[in-house]
Amino acid sequence: MSDNLIYKGAVELAAMISTGDVSAEELTRAYIDRIEQCDGAINAVVVRTFERALQDARTADAAVARGDALGPLHGVPMTIKESYVMTDTPSTWGIPAYKDNISPTDGLAVQRFRTAGAHFLGKTNVPIDLGDFQSYNAIYGTTNNPWNLEHAPGGSSGGSAAALAAGFSALEAGSDIGGSIRTPAHFCGVFGHKPTWGIVPLQGHELFAGVPDADLSVCGPLARDAADLAVALDVMAGPEERSAAGWKLDLPRPRFKRLKGLRVAVWATDEMAPVSEETQARVHEVAEQLAGLGAVVSDTARPAFDTRAAHTTYQSLLTAVMSSAQPASVVRQMVEFAKRFGTDDDSAEAINARASVMMHRDWIRHNVRREKLRRAWDAFFRDWDILLCPQFSVPAIRHDHRPVAERTIDVDGEARPYGESLFWAGLVIASYLPSTVFPTGLSKAGLPIGLQAVGGPFQDYSTIEFARLVAQELGGFEAPPQTAFRK
Repeated sequence: MSDNLIYKGAVELAAMISTGDVSAEELTRAYIDRIEQCDGAINAVVVRTFERALQDARTADAAVARGDALGPLHGVPMTIKESYVMTDTPSTWGIPAYKDNISPTDGLAVQRFRTAGAHFLGKTNVPIDLGDFQSYNAIYGTTNNPWNLEHAPGGSSGGSAAALAAGFSALEAGSDIGGSIRTPAHFCGVFGHKPTWGIVPLQGHELFAGVPDADLSVCGPLARDAADLAVALDVMAGPEERSAAGWKLDLPRPRFKRLKGLRVAVWATDEMAPVSEETQARVHEVAEQLAGLGAVVSDTARPAFDTRAAHTTYQSLLTAVMSSAQPASVVRQMVEFAKRFGTDDDSAEAINARASVMMHRDWIRHNVRREKLRRAWDAFFRDWDILLCPQFSVPAIRHDHRPVAERTIDVDGEARPYGESLFWAGLVIASYLPSTVFPTGLSKAGLPIGLQAVGGPFQDYSTIEFARLVAQELGGFEAPPQTAFRK
C-alpha cells in the first residue's frame, strides 16, 4: 500500500472505508507493516496491540458489508498516548515504579474513540511523569524525531506527534499542561489542538482511577489534517456521565468561512522568551500572507496585562498542579513554607497542616490573578479573532538527557534557560484558552516550524478552522523524507 494512502487524513480514510475503496483490515495491516519496518529508528509506538487491532478492523469491515450505520472514524486505525487508559495495556506515564500498571478496562477517551468507529494499533511514548520537552524514560527508551533522529520529537506527547509524522497512525490523542500537545506538533510538523480547559474530561487519562480533573491540564487531538482535529474534538469533548445529567456542551462554530476580513493579532517574540530570528521571520511571513489574503493584521495589539506577572501566575498554578502528584516534593515545599512562617512545633503533622493552609491560600491568590488575566483576554478577543504567535523559541531541539538544571536551549547562538519557552505555552494555558498549532514549512536546517493560533474561550472550532484555512492557502502537513528513518 502506498505511502500516499497511509498519509491521508483520518476523515478521508473513514470515507474510503465506508465506500469500499479500501478495507479497514488492509489499512490496518499497512500501518502495522509500516511500524514494523520503520519504528525501530524512531521508537514512537512503544506499546503494540496489533492482534486486537486486526480483529477490530475485520469487525469494522463486516459492519460496512452489512450496511450498518457508521461512526465518523469507522475503521480508522489510530494510536494514543501511553498515559491514556486502555484495556490490557500499561499506563505508566513513563514512571518505572508503575511499569506493571495494567488496566482491565478502557478509559473514557478510548471508549469514545471506539464508539466513533476507530480502533487502536497501540500506545505512544512519553517522558517520565509527562514532564519534559523530550520523550524518553527507563521503561520504553528514547523517541526520535522523524525529520532528524538526532533531535527530540517534543514532549510530553512526543510519541504521538512522531507516529503521525512517520506515517504510523491516522490519528492521535495527547494531553497538554505545558505545551505537551502543541510543542510536539511544532517539532514534528503536524497539527495539534489544546482545547479550552474543562470541555474534554480527563477521565481515562490517569495513573489511578478516581482522580479529579486537574487545574490547567487538558486532553486533545493531534492529526495530519486540521479537519481531523475538529472531528476528533467532537469525539472527545462533552461532559462525563455525572455531569451529563445536568449540562451539555454547545461549542460555537466558526463565524468565518475565509481568511479575508479576519482580525489577526501577531506576537512574534517577547523578552520573556526570545524567539529565534528564523522563527520570528516565519511568524511575520505568515502574517504578511494573511494580510495579502485580506485579513486585518496587527503586530502591536496585545492583551492589557503585564507579561511577566502573567507568566508568574502560570508558573505558580503549574507548580501547584505538578507538585500535587509528587508527594515527596510537596512535603519538601511544606517544610520550607513552615520554616519561613516560623513555628515551635516541628512535628511532621504540624508542618503539613500549617503548610497546607498556606499553600491553599497562595493558590487562591494566584487564581484571583488568573481571573484578571482572563478578563483581559475577554476584552482582547472582542477586538481580535485570532492571536498568531510561536509555540516554542526554536525548531526541534537536539536530544539532551543531562540533569534538567544543566540543560540550555540555543537561540541564535545564545544559551537560554531550558524551560524558558514555557512562556509561549503558559500564555494560553493559564487562562484556559484554546490553541491550535499548525505547520508552516521547514527551517533552513530542514526541521518543521509550527505556529499557534489562539482564540477566545470556547472558540475551539475557530482556531482549528483558522489552521485549516491557512494550510489550504499556504500549505499544510508534509511528510519527512523516508531516508531519515526508513531501514
